[in-house]
Amino acid sequence: MTDAASSTAIIIGAGHAGGELAIALRNEGWEGRILLLGEEAHLPYHRPPLSKAYLAGSVEKSSLSIRPQMAYDKANVEFIGSVRVSRIDRANQRLELADGSQLAYDKLAIATGGRPRPLSVPNAAVAERCANLHYLRTLDDVEQIRAQLAPGKRLAIVGGGYIGLEVAASAIAQGLQVTVLEALPRVLQRVTAAELSAYYERKHREAGVDIRTGVQVADLEVTGDTVTAVLCADGSRLAADLVVVGIGLLANTELAAEAGLQVDNGILVDEHAQTSDPHIYAAGDCTNHPNALLGRRLRLESVPNALEQSRVAAANMAGKAKTYASVPWFWSDQYELKLKMVGLAEGFERLVLRGDPATDSFSAFYLKGDKVLAADTVNRPQDFIAAKRLVAEGIAVTDAQLADDSRPLKELLPVPAA
Repeated sequence: MTDAASSTAIIIGAGHAGGELAIALRNEGWEGRILLLGEEAHLPYHRPPLSKAYLAGSVEKSSLSIRPQMAYDKANVEFIGSVRVSRIDRANQRLELADGSQLAYDKLAIATGGRPRPLSVPNAAVAERCANLHYLRTLDDVEQIRAQLAPGKRLAIVGGGYIGLEVAASAIAQGLQVTVLEALPRVLQRVTAAELSAYYERKHREAGVDIRTGVQVADLEVTGDTVTAVLCADGSRLAADLVVVGIGLLANTELAAEAGLQVDNGILVDEHAQTSDPHIYAAGDCTNHPNALLGRRLRLESVPNALEQSRVAAANMAGKAKTYASVPWFWSDQYELKLKMVGLAEGFERLVLRGDPATDSFSAFYLKGDKVLAADTVNRPQDFIAAKRLVAEGIAVTDAQLADDSRPLKELLPVPAA
């Protein structure tokens, strides 16, 4: 039997999930080595500000680190950056690295996250070699985009999801000419109701962003080593000085799949964050987990999910049974608007608004029967706190109760038993 102090735990991926898992594993009592492997040179850093405050230049690079080096030193976590794992040898419990070296593990955690979905157009490969075409996922990506932002420049953004709209808000504030091209009939269509889409489209247009929906990108015009325009299926041509593509994320599951782990729209894990191999766990954007609230599996791209699932993985790797059963929640900052969302609206029957969108402070509730499936809150932190309980606990409410903005939402919550 392996001595606990001589055991080695390795975490592949040093994003939100990997960094949290490493520290949590030590806090849960793991006595052996903990190696945190990252493809980037940076210590784990906050990703949400990349398309928001950091892109806008309102926060310093130093503020992005989730924890300082001393925190990893104190926890005796060995961070190894700029390293890529090329193969997981499950039979011998070893990792093969791109430089040819190998590392042995007793427990392994995969927290490889995801990568931007590439634009599928004829000139994509040529355009991706141009310095003015960008995908936004890493700190290095944003450094390159920031260096090209300047007043008067023409920025074309492909994709009207959270990333695209956050970039638009940051860029328009810096004096760029910004156009957002969204293939679907409305922005944020995959994640929110038509009323919220209309509200955000209005706010962006009022700020000066040119929002174009129902637009299919057919190709990119490349002149020399520069993307000069976005070509649309309707024959229109949008001249651009730089292009940012934000059309979704692909889960990084290749390592797991090649190792024979079960993969289906993410690495399949159970409620303990364990994969189909009892020695291997996984957490974050790359996983597909059973969600008790929804009664089905899903893959979530969410920082709270990454953090909470990592803590569950860490506890179980350390031999302490812990179950993952968190309610999904997300957030997005655009201009002065703080959007916080809880739950998943899939299958909702009706929408109830609380407050007036014209005031830039309101909430939208997605209901099925007398239960709240999900809620979107704009500049309403107290509504969000109450909504988390409404969703998680399946508290019965009426439309009139939710819509009554004269009474605090917390009055609908049952008082916890003494």
